[in-house]
Amino acid sequence: MSEPAGLVDVTSASGDDGGGERQLGPEVGSGVLRAFGRQLKRFRMRAGMERPEFGARTGYSASTIAAYEQGRRVPPPRFIDQADEVLDAAGVLLEMKEEVARAQYPAFFRDAARLEAEAVGLHVYEMYAVPGLLQTEDYARAVFSVRRPLLDHDRIEQGLNARLARQEIYARTPAPLVSFVLEECVLQRPLGGRDVLRHQLEQVLLIGHKRNVEIQIMPISREDHGALGGPFTLIDTSEGRRIAYAEVQGDSRLYSEQSKVRELEARYGILRAQALTPSESLSYVEKLLGET
Repeated sequence: MSEPAGLVDVTSASGDDGGGERQLGPEVGSGVLRAFGRQLKRFRMRAGMERPEFGARTGYSASTIAAYEQGRRVPPPRFIDQADEVLDAAGVLLEMKEEVARAQYPAFFRDAARLEAEAVGLHVYEMYAVPGLLQTEDYARAVFSVRRPLLDHDRIEQGLNARLARQEIYARTPAPLVSFVLEECVLQRPLGGRDVLRHQLEQVLLIGHKRNVEIQIMPISREDHGALGGPFTLIDTSEGRRIAYAEVQGDSRLYSEQSKVRELEARYGILRAQALTPSESLSYVEKLLGET
């Protein structure tokens, strides 16, 4: 079967956690991470440092340094900056920083993550869990921890770091316009426990009060619903294009074909009309917080 016109990327992935990066597969520890790890080890040995000494000078344990060198964990940008300076790598490690940052995401989500990071506008509909761009650290850890089959500790930490890194979008200047439509049940599901949910509701309120962010809640009581086909995101690029990202039962797809994008635009517009207004939605979250 031929690929649909305008399909930017199609990759199957198992599981769904409502936050974007759904399956942390073997590719997380391969390719560019292994290449970076080999370069890191080569410069460390050239400098005559053992892992404990290098770790002490960069603020990381010897076991963490080993994981970076073996491509088992994704080094954060701060570590790469420090390593390049401490090891006198003359910018060689810095040149790999962007590719290493992309490698923290599973392959199927990397193009979407790049578009998201550079977007001038994002419009997110979610029906399963709080979106990754709104998640607290504890909530995100709970999302990864309840995954079946179970993820090991390294994969949970990699997914957690990648998810939280996405939230740097709120610090960008100029700030992108971001809107969310969340199913009411999303804010009632106590993933990680009641305390985790309480802090997550506080985070939704905090982000929802940003001038460039609008959050709307779709009540369970609505008799009409414009988008029962699953969650999706509309991404506005700086070039004036709009791309759609959709997730349904293990498939993650980026669409650029205008007919498909317009279809999802129409659904999102209907959802916003059917949902509570932004002010009503924040009042509802405050009420829910008081009851949690």
